[in-house]
Amino acid sequence: MTTKHPPESGWRGSADVWLNAAQELLLEAGIDAVKIQPLAKRLALSRTSFYWFFKDHDELLAALVARWRQKNTGNLIARTRAYSDSLVEAVLNLNDLWFDQQLFDTKFEFAVRSWSLQSASVLADVQAADVARLDALRAMFVRFGVDPAMADVRARTIYLVQIGYISMQTHEALAERMARIPMYIEIFTGQKPTERELRRFYARHGRTEP
Repeated sequence: MTTKHPPESGWRGSADVWLNAAQELLLEAGIDAVKIQPLAKRLALSRTSFYWFFKDHDELLAALVARWRQKNTGNLIARTRAYSDSLVEAVLNLNDLWFDQQLFDTKFEFAVRSWSLQSASVLADVQAADVARLDALRAMFVRFGVDPAMADVRARTIYLVQIGYISMQTHEALAERMARIPMYIEIFTGQKPTERELRRFYARHGRTEP
């Protein structure tokens, strides 16, 4: 799919236009496909236009990692700190991530983790993200009075389950996964969600029931 752009003479794109195209290629074909010439062809721009916005190919790749970090890690940490009246509500807030690509892009996550198998520096970024995310999850549980050792296990249970979903590229019908939410929440928190808590969660995702 070729990214459209305004037809003005001399238009070079923008940093976001080039970065968006790089992200599309990463998701479609992996990091080996993210090269300047294919990007220029996709955008119908000259190769030299790229250098108005990025010093070199490495700077573009660094910007891709920064975008992934800001979106996926930033939003995950933010959800662990979102206002909630109970631990169950806090974990339901977190689960919003897995149903909203605007909050957490699972395809982007998979692509970056695949990329990390080829790059020591990206692997270090992924490992740092894992540490930061787990720290935030543990802190969320501790905030609700969970013993630190138990908080660590519950945090790992939530996180490793979700990373497993992503790494295995698991596909489930939305209704099927929604129906599992009450049981997942009980496993993750040790508490059964109330009907009111579930109704609020389902309503956020345009549903009245699983």
